[in-house]
Amino acid sequence: MPAIYIDRKEPHLDVDHGALVVRLDGERVAGLPLAGADRVVLRRAGTVSVRLLAELGERGIGLFVLGGRTGAPRAHLLGCPHGDASVRFGQMRLAARSQRVVDLARHAVHAKVTGHRRLIALAMQQRPDLRKPMFDALAEIDGILARLPAVTALEALRGSEGAAAASFFRAYMTLFPDSLGFIGRNRRPPRDPVNACLSLGYTLLHGEAVRAAWTAGLDPQIGFLHALLAGRESLGCDLVEMCRPAVDELVWSLFRDRTLRGDHFRMVEGACLLGKTGRAAYYEAFEAIAVRERRRLRHVTAGLARLARSAAGDGP
Repeated sequence: MPAIYIDRKEPHLDVDHGALVVRLDGERVAGLPLAGADRVVLRRAGTVSVRLLAELGERGIGLFVLGGRTGAPRAHLLGCPHGDASVRFGQMRLAARSQRVVDLARHAVHAKVTGHRRLIALAMQQRPDLRKPMFDALAEIDGILARLPAVTALEALRGSEGAAAASFFRAYMTLFPDSLGFIGRNRRPPRDPVNACLSLGYTLLHGEAVRAAWTAGLDPQIGFLHALLAGRESLGCDLVEMCRPAVDELVWSLFRDRTLRGDHFRMVEGACLLGKTGRAAYYEAFEAIAVRERRRLRHVTAGLARLARSAAGDGP
């Protein structure tokens, strides 16, 4: 499995002969080979040995730490930096060229909107009883896609993305039973099971996107669709936009197939939390789509890195 998920209370993590060792109360409970792993996801508070951190860095394996009841990201260790600084230099040059920024941002928006269009078309086939809301969403999304090539201002492009997302969610929320209480996107904290699953998937995707950017030599904080903002990995956010439809489809399938049900969740201080059994099922399902999304992220970031290198060699 490319990602190793540790979801135990107060684990101690160490390494022994190429295996990640998990101990609880001093007792060894698991040994997981690091060979072939892409990253380690630590869900709860625990301790990590310096030996393991060094081993992860040497192998180029990331460590993504989630904390709190809602699983918000706490830390992300990315490993050794890429050795070619010209990529980051060229990325800064691209970010200073307004037309390049619009072109790259348009690519991200187009990928996201076409992904949502495909998902709505699939839903219309599988749920003929919901043909009307799906048809309406497709008509609105098709209109936005037709106008995208003519959009030349970044703010207008962001507006198009927002309008497409609103059209998508109006149709998407009809796919879920009323008992789940899903009436639209909410977060921080998510207040219903569907939003809890969407937030978890987007968080995991963000970790994948940031690591892909870093591995390609790009600066995860310098984006195109998302403006510079202190503390925000704007390029990571750009990359996530392209992959959101994969999580949206995953979440629909988990509830449609009853892999997840309402009793897998509980409300705590206004936050809807996915229980441990549900999280185990979610992680397994996420990994099934993550293989494809990691490949996509590597492809996109490699292309951006080539553009950045070219920009680095341009004249002033």
